[in-house]
Amino acid sequence: MINFDAVIVGGGVIGSCISYYLTKVGLKVALVEKKDIASGTSSSCDGNILISDKKPGFDTDLAAISQNLHKELDQKLDYEFDYTQKGSLYLIESNKEWSVAKQYVKEQTANGYSMRMLDYDQVHNDEPLLADDIIGGVETETDSAVYPMAFVYSLIDQACKNGLKLYNYNSVVDVKLGTKGQVESVLLLGGEKIKTDNVINAAGVWAPEIGDMVGIDIPIRPRQGQILVAEKTKQVGRRKIVEFGYMMAKFGGKNYKRNINPVLEKHGIAFVYEPTAADNFLIGSSRQFVGFNTKTSIEVIKGLAARAIRFFPSMKDINVIRSYAGLRPYVDDHFPIVSSVKSVPGFYIAAGHEGDGIGLAPVTGKLVEYLLTDKKLDIPLDLDYAIQRLSFNRFS
Repeated sequence: MINFDAVIVGGGVIGSCISYYLTKVGLKVALVEKKDIASGTSSSCDGNILISDKKPGFDTDLAAISQNLHKELDQKLDYEFDYTQKGSLYLIESNKEWSVAKQYVKEQTANGYSMRMLDYDQVHNDEPLLADDIIGGVETETDSAVYPMAFVYSLIDQACKNGLKLYNYNSVVDVKLGTKGQVESVLLLGGEKIKTDNVINAAGVWAPEIGDMVGIDIPIRPRQGQILVAEKTKQVGRRKIVEFGYMMAKFGGKNYKRNINPVLEKHGIAFVYEPTAADNFLIGSSRQFVGFNTKTSIEVIKGLAARAIRFFPSMKDINVIRSYAGLRPYVDDHFPIVSSVKSVPGFYIAAGHEGDGIGLAPVTGKLVEYLLTDKKLDIPLDLDYAIQRLSFNRFS
């Protein structure tokens, strides 16, 4: 029987980041993935690394630390993953949105983050193809992006060089516990048994299945999001662009209603634009609870296209070459679970990042490193407070 310091379940961006940081500090680590690396949510998302969609305070601080870790990884990893830092732009349609955005920017800049309001002339000079009635925007300088699948492969490449044992196209069928309820081993589908004192559940939307193996209920649900991929074309926008109305529920109160038709509201559709290194762009996004269904819908595709044309009318002449849907691991309070589990010593959860998996993966990896080694980390974060905020115990 092979013995490892830790077994990670899930080969997406979270599991890959954890494997990188744990092997970097010398732990003997195995990673088990039921399909191939980055074959789940990490293969069907955009690659955003944002602070612009976070609430002021801990939410933003955590994301900002992760942004800086992404910069470090871009310098340290051998495999190219198209890291860019072009900033982001949130578009403002109404005076009410302007008022909320102005207060939000005031709070974030007071906390030391680089954001600014753009008035009508500034936003249209910045993005000349915008619809004429857009009244302003919020610019965030530090927002960045990566190519998600390449990022995961880059992390795994380095982790393997550090000694990671990769079990892809394999599945965990059981987590065996000892007489005191502690983790003792992991049983794989092919019958192989891996001895370990630590299991890290990084299975994303499938994390509850792994939780069931040790008798715990993990409150993560799959939330589908659909994305359109445009043909290679002229530059429409130069960086990530989002409608600020989508953020109003977070910053302005849940009673705010966008001026959109019922179909868009039904499917949670909002305008998100992301240029790629291949000179085309992605259009999103939608938010629906449809179980594990990853089929795209014509109604949603039409809604995404209509919302894009509303902000950039010239998009009506650009073809869409494909669409796809992914599943976000959703938690009700919109914070991930990065935590040990008191009732099962040696069992850890690192899942529930919803749409922030790419952005928060590095800081998640560092937090898991802290949980397993208890060594002081070189990041400007109150680690004990962070662990408390992200604890599984908050659902007790």
